[in-house]
Parts: sequence; C-alpha cells; structure tokens
Amino acid sequence: MYVPAAFAVADRTEILDLLRQVAFGHLVTHDPIERSPSLSSTALPFLVDDDLTSLRAHFARGNPHWRTIDGVEGLMIVPSADAYVSPRWYPSKVVDGKVVPTWNYELVHLHGTIELHDDAAWKRHVVEDLTVHNERRASTVGPGETWAVEDAPVEFVDQQLKAIVGIEVHVTRVEAKRKLSQNKVEADRDGVADGLAASSDPRDRRVASSMHRTP
Repeated sequence: MYVPAAFAVADRTEILDLLRQVAFGHLVTHDPIERSPSLSSTALPFLVDDDLTSLRAHFARGNPHWRTIDGVEGLMIVPSADAYVSPRWYPSKVVDGKVVPTWNYELVHLHGTIELHDDAAWKRHVVEDLTVHNERRASTVGPGETWAVEDAPVEFVDQQLKAIVGIEVHVTRVEAKRKLSQNKVEADRDGVADGLAASSDPRDRRVASSMHRTP
C-alpha cells in the first residue's frame, strides 16, 4: 500500500482501535494451484489479538476459497469510513483556484500466513468470541437482550459449526493509513471537516469525526 509519511499510522493502539471498530474486512489470496494464478476474495468478520499477531475468522464450508489457501500468504483489507472531498470546501480555492478533488479515508492492510482450523472446539471458540465482540457493539441498537451462542439449541449450534471452516492469519506485516487532509493548511482542513460534518450521508460525518480526532 502506498503510504506517504503524512498519512502513516504507526501507533499499535490506534491501529487496534480502528480494526476493532470495523471488525470486518476482505481476505485476498492467490490460487497457487492454477496454472495462471487467480485472485480470490472473501468478506469476513474477524477478531485480532492484542499483539496484532493473529487474526481469527471463519469461512462458510460451501465457499471454495478456503480449499487452496492453507499455508499460503494472504492480505486482509480493512476499510473504515471514506468520503469524497470537494474543492469548494477549501478556503484557499479563492486565492488561485489551484485545487482538485480528492478522497479521505482510513485503511488497514494485514499481511500474513493462513492456517485453517476444522476442530469443533476451535471453531466454537472463535464463534463465541465473535458473538461477544459484535453483540457488545450492537448492545445500544434496537430492543432485546444481548444474544449468546448458548441461547441456541446445542444440536443446532453443532450443526452450524460443521458448516464452517476456521481460519487464522498469522500476521507478519501491518500497514495503516489515515488520509484525512493532514497535508493541507489548517483552514482548508477545517473547511473539509465542516463540509463533511454537514452532509446527510453518515459515512461523510464519520470521516469528519475522524478528522476532528486526528492531529
């Protein structure tokens, strides 16, 4: 990933926070068996450990993607909110007109070696952990009490576990980028944040919020 110094995120705590807020990404691999290797991608909810060395998730067993990736290198692309930036929000536009549109966004790439898990206990553990994490995130949305795996019948859960394949990415490299107009003068940056904050699109407002939090 191209990461200019102004947009690089090196702090592990910041990266972890971003990953856990999103908790969803796109695992991309190449097929080493094909004569002409092809790329495959699967969208997955995931968990990361505190040391940023392990990512856990699971595939649907019916998804053929998992069948050729045990032991291969993979890339998990984790996008956060993004937004179009209009030149009309730059106060400097009136000075010489030398402004162009751009896009603001936050993005993390996790590179690593893939290991598959088909042990029922391992799969149950990752499903329980995913449930706890995401139910906590959803606890303030809508009625009803927090759901747990134990709320479903045991036989049903066992059936569902047979229909998935666990996956662990042993993370070897992390790239994180926060492109939020840090390369602009303060007035232009404030203009972008104000313009996005006034948008009716919640994605734009999330980017504005990130801009306000980023020095």
